[in-house]
Amino acid sequence: MVVPVLAFLEACPGVGLLVSGVILLTVSTVLYTEQLTSLSHIMLLAFAGACLSDHLGFYLGRWFGPKFHHTALAKKYVTQLHKGETFILKYGTSAIVLGRLITAVRSVVPLMVGISGTQRLRFSVIDITACAIWSLGLGLLVTGLDTLIP
Repeated sequence: MVVPVLAFLEACPGVGLLVSGVILLTVSTVLYTEQLTSLSHIMLLAFAGACLSDHLGFYLGRWFGPKFHHTALAKKYVTQLHKGETFILKYGTSAIVLGRLITAVRSVVPLMVGISGTQRLRFSVIDITACAIWSLGLGLLVTGLDTLIP
């Protein structure tokens, strides 16, 4: 159960800024190399934790969205928030996929996508695809690229 929890925490809004993905990678690598579980099991559990966390962030953004723009924090960073929302609306699919793959913004992008008013179904389809790509990348890192390339 540690894999989905770590995948969830590293992308969780707020918490994800403090929990490094290196912890998930290390734990996953140890579980795999010590043959405690299969690579497909690790990837599936990480995928589930990542999807849950991204969707939590998205729905928090949708819930706080209208209220968020009236907070002191939003008023202080109105220009940056406007640029972020404009980018998400203009490059929606790419922003969601890249947000999942870039560690520094992984926990913030789903929240911002929710605030921007992106449709739920659109976010879910794109995010599931992004989480699948991310979990495949985790699997490649766990096994080591050199073992897959002759």
